[in-house]
Amino acid sequence: MRVSGQRKFVPRLLHVLMAAGLVALFPVSSPHAQQDGAHRFGPLTIEAPWARASAGAARTGAAYLRIVNSGAEADRLLDASSPAAERVELHTHRMRDGVMRMRRIEAVSVPGNGAAELKPGGDHAMLMGLTGPLKEGGTFPLTLSFEKAGKITVPVTVRPVTARGPGMKHHDHK
Repeated sequence: MRVSGQRKFVPRLLHVLMAAGLVALFPVSSPHAQQDGAHRFGPLTIEAPWARASAGAARTGAAYLRIVNSGAEADRLLDASSPAAERVELHTHRMRDGVMRMRRIEAVSVPGNGAAELKPGGDHAMLMGLTGPLKEGGTFPLTLSFEKAGKITVPVTVRPVTARGPGMKHHDHK
């Protein structure tokens, strides 16, 4: 009977050690990360963080994602940073005099029991002074600073330069 108990213990121990090893190898992953690209931190879930590959010697890029707040209390995304860029600013697009213009914003509101989306043509995290090209298929860490939730770091997946969303493939030119 004693051997049977040890057999149960060893697989559990291996499972714990493997999980700890995976977290150490990929530090930007949340221990609450889900396989669908969503990362949960308390009431906030960061879904499908992505960016387009940079074209040529581009010095700017943008990161996009969806923030879902399952809590009753609202939060605000105040800032972002990444080693992939010298600085990251929150930006939005606004139509002015018939011309779409980009401008910096102070925060992105995330309502309680609601969501906010950073997407092409809307609010986004502007990567300024890229430290290297964003290569298709690569990843980079993005740290999001929230008013209440604090700092959350997620991996951003680099999609093709033609991508329109987090799951688009290169041949999807819709």
